[in-house]
Amino acid sequence: MTGGLFDLTGHVALVTGGNSGIGLGMARGLALSGADVAIWGTNAERNEAAVDELTELTGHATRVRSWRCDVGDEDDVEAAFAGVLEHFGRVDSCFANAGIGGSGSRFVDTTLEEWRRVTRVDLDGAFLTLRAAARHMVDRGGGGVLVGTSSVSTVHGAPRNQAYAASKAGLTAIIKGLAIELARHGVNAHSLVVGWTETPLASRTLHDERFEAAVMPRMPQRRWGAPDDFARLAVYLAGGAGGFHTGDEIVVDGAYSIF
Repeated sequence: MTGGLFDLTGHVALVTGGNSGIGLGMARGLALSGADVAIWGTNAERNEAAVDELTELTGHATRVRSWRCDVGDEDDVEAAFAGVLEHFGRVDSCFANAGIGGSGSRFVDTTLEEWRRVTRVDLDGAFLTLRAAARHMVDRGGGGVLVGTSSVSTVHGAPRNQAYAASKAGLTAIIKGLAIELARHGVNAHSLVVGWTETPLASRTLHDERFEAAVMPRMPQRRWGAPDDFARLAVYLAGGAGGFHTGDEIVVDGAYSIF
């Protein structure tokens, strides 16, 4: 994926939660297309493993670096973003992908502490990340791309996981507002409405026999999504090839939602 319309040589992309799952899938696509990639994650070992993988994959053609960052902590986000700017000089696209799941408790038993544990990362963390990137893109000029990883749980309902679904719905709303507010600055914004995908966060659920028996028949492609399903989409969005395409909720669920 080099040369022509989707050549990202000289482009700098930031991917939060980029050390595994969907984030790593997006980072692979971006790196293979020539982009320099900044990865944020809370697990230092996974961060370094991701950097090593992408560096080997691209044959050292691009620069890849990681920062340990808790996106729910404002100071962490500001420090990590400053580190990215110091190292790469700018950020052209930002993928607010980091997230955690709920405990699976019944809604009536969910504590405020548990609610805030999830929303701190999945909603507050997305806000802090997107705010840092938006400030930079507006101040620098020249446009940019903001992408948030949302979920089909905002559409179908998420029993025993309302904090997660509420966070993702909030993220989608943030992205829509950014698409309007930042259009005059040349900044495009999209949310990815993600279906059942094989990730460390979802793996336990997807491989539960009862769950798989109930849900897989509703998957037209008869498979779960894979992180690499997001590689080319990330490249398309990062490169701004869509031009007039902004403010979209891009559903990536193997047609689960419409079957």
